[in-house]
Amino acid sequence: MQHDSSHSPSGATRRDFIILTASALGGVGAVVTAWPLVHSMNPSADVLALASVEVDLAPIKEGQSIKVEWRGVPVFIRHRTAAEIEAARKVDLAELRDPAPDETRVQKGHEQWLIMVGVCTHLGCIPIGQSGEYGGWFCPCHGSHYDTSGRIRKGPAPQNLVVPQYKFLSDNRVLIG
Repeated sequence: MQHDSSHSPSGATRRDFIILTASALGGVGAVVTAWPLVHSMNPSADVLALASVEVDLAPIKEGQSIKVEWRGVPVFIRHRTAAEIEAARKVDLAELRDPAPDETRVQKGHEQWLIMVGVCTHLGCIPIGQSGEYGGWFCPCHGSHYDTSGRIRKGPAPQNLVVPQYKFLSDNRVLIG
């Protein structure tokens, strides 16, 4: 009488081993095939490098602004004068489309430093500094005027210029992001 190996314990073990091995190789093959796709979705090194930017404030004189790049967008850093700070604080919040006291747009102890994303909140143009009717920023694309605190005062922009997350590392160094 012939014995069917598929029903024997050794046949079942051999079949289980072959199925397990084929499944494992298929899984490894799927991972190896999918890895380049998954890896391509990671941020590039240049984007990761811009996740935060450290800026030396020492060379920026009072009344001067600089522009730095952070996450691919311009950031304005303004060393405000006492007159600019005073003008920003005297504004009646009821006159503002997007009411925000000047004190909430700067950090305590560093009120002279105004740090904002340099992108108009209307359609994403880059405003021109120290211009416009309020001595702050003017967006030439559609005529939005921002004051010395970066708050929208006139024109189509719906919101103030955005203040990014930042922290002072010292009196002369700031980390944006």
